[in-house]
Amino acid sequence: MSELRWNPIAEEWVVTATHRQDRTFMPPADYCPICPTQPGGFPTEVPATDYEFVVFENKFPSFHPDPPEPAVSGSALFPVRPAQGVCEVILYSPQHDTTLADRSITEIDRLIRVWTDRYVELGSRPEIDYVFIFENKGEAIGVTLHHPHGQLYAFSYLPPKIARELESQAKHFDRTGRCLHCDVLDEERRDGRRIVAENEHVIALVPFYARYPYEVHLYAKSHLTSLVEFSDDARRDFARMLKTVMRKYDGLFGFSLPYMMVMHQQPTDGLDHPGCHFHVEFYPPNRTATKLKYLAGCESGAGTFINDTLPEEKAAELRAIAVQL
Repeated sequence: MSELRWNPIAEEWVVTATHRQDRTFMPPADYCPICPTQPGGFPTEVPATDYEFVVFENKFPSFHPDPPEPAVSGSALFPVRPAQGVCEVILYSPQHDTTLADRSITEIDRLIRVWTDRYVELGSRPEIDYVFIFENKGEAIGVTLHHPHGQLYAFSYLPPKIARELESQAKHFDRTGRCLHCDVLDEERRDGRRIVAENEHVIALVPFYARYPYEVHLYAKSHLTSLVEFSDDARRDFARMLKTVMRKYDGLFGFSLPYMMVMHQQPTDGLDHPGCHFHVEFYPPNRTATKLKYLAGCESGAGTFINDTLPEEKAAELRAIAVQL
């Protein structure tokens, strides 16, 4: 059962998805449900014996293309509606003991084409307002399947964090006539201390307002609103920068760093959203090799992050890590 329940205090939808309690949790080491099916082996979610990338609908989705009716009746104060949308899984590699950072730049470039295809296809559906591409990596994030994969949620509404970002972008555009993100990039490049790496088309930086110690944002240097607008050269540079940042993360403490990776781009609701600027945000939970950044009372209860580090120092650490691409 999935449904949307309105929180009138926060003015946002909450998804209840009770069937997700039964999703696969840490399967045995000798069986992975999303590895390729091997001859004579137990069938997995992927019937092919090999693949480059695979996309399929999540077996335990938060949203459904044809959702059931809600389990409860709503009211004027507590509206309820079906949890319409799409949840997909994107497998990065047939190899189980690897990560996206291990794939070549050419392979990551092809993955970006897969992301773009799904953004266009799902975004063209009239009921879909936002296509959210993300990856949860590592047990510290809560990942229950170690096989390298990402996810995609196609929302029938604008998620609250996205809606808030769109509002701030629109206010800045109305006030200045300029893109907020372009102005942020100009400010960061003038300062220079928080830049981690850059190439012709893409820049990576620890933002001035970083909430996590090693939070990194990747930006298209040009004002591009979505993956669709990337040229072949820009997409290749995006692939190179993704690999660069992930390699630097893995070089920090000598192990594959957990993170959340999320993409922000143009909504697909057909409305005008001035100031949209494609970017990717990484949130690694580690603040040291052995300590995690927890979202405790102040973060979860008051919505105010406390960063125990200086973004300038963390950017310098990441910048100094040499990587092999």
